[in-house]
Amino acid sequence: VPLLKRLNQITKLVARELELAKLSTQITSEVSGQLERAQREHFLREQMKMIQRELGEEDDGADLKQLQERVEGLDAPDRVKEVAQQEIERMSRMNPAASDYNVSRTYLQWILDLPWNIRTDDNIDIKRAAQILDRDHYGLEDVKGRIVEFLAVRKLKTEGHGPIICFSGPPGVGKTSIGKSIAEAMGRKFVRMSLGGLRDEAEIRGHRRTYVGALPGRIIQSMKKAGTVNPVFLLDEVDKMSTDFRGDPASALLEVLDHEQNHAFSDHYLEVEYNLSNVLFITTANYLDNIPLPLQDRMEIIELPGYLHLEKFEIAKRFLIRKQLEENSIP
Repeated sequence: VPLLKRLNQITKLVARELELAKLSTQITSEVSGQLERAQREHFLREQMKMIQRELGEEDDGADLKQLQERVEGLDAPDRVKEVAQQEIERMSRMNPAASDYNVSRTYLQWILDLPWNIRTDDNIDIKRAAQILDRDHYGLEDVKGRIVEFLAVRKLKTEGHGPIICFSGPPGVGKTSIGKSIAEAMGRKFVRMSLGGLRDEAEIRGHRRTYVGALPGRIIQSMKKAGTVNPVFLLDEVDKMSTDFRGDPASALLEVLDHEQNHAFSDHYLEVEYNLSNVLFITTANYLDNIPLPLQDRMEIIELPGYLHLEKFEIAKRFLIRKQLEENSIP
């Protein structure tokens, strides 16, 4: 009996050693396969570099080097520079032919092209502002007087956040052109964003980078177009937005137009906070009834009434006839 017990014990030990030997062989085989795969990929990459060198298409990492230099010279908050540096390091470990490489490069390009601390100095001259308004618009004395008051307050208190003005009135009374005149009077860049027919919240906040062809929202796109952090930003036809299954863009605008929140505006694509508190927002609308009440509460409504027949006659005589003569090449 003791001999049988010993043989059973020996059998168990041998079986365990066999399992360990099989596991060791399997691990060695897998590691060897991974090493061979890595060596094969390395060999193919070297071959691709040689082919590119022969064709004269080699860049020797010049693209990454250029992006790295731009990141180091970027005038932006520390958090933004940290995210950009992480993206550079991520790209350095990727194959340039991979699809994710182009996604990361596009994202990094947006961060580098956005104005983070570039601003224009306000040059508000009240008399000049009044002359610009009179030059571009006939009549509307009450409206022009309120705008001059608004500019005078901005001149006295440059760091404060003034009201967000909403010009309300029928089409063709000069709501958009008044916004351009305000930008010229302040010496700021002017950007316009039409909200007519907008029904997708992603148009305001952008799409996440996980989507194919994702881009920032139109707010961030317009800031890139402006090139400064303090342009005059006209949100045209704010009453023409609608709601469907893709979200409510009017609710997304609440954060944009709220001075307590827009210093840390969150765009889904950027994934870093962007400061909109220096932007002078102006909105236009034809019908106030179509604007949600929470959005109306954030704006000061200035109504532009329609023109009288006498005013229309003067506008035609001073502006429209001259414009038609020029367009039709009549001396």
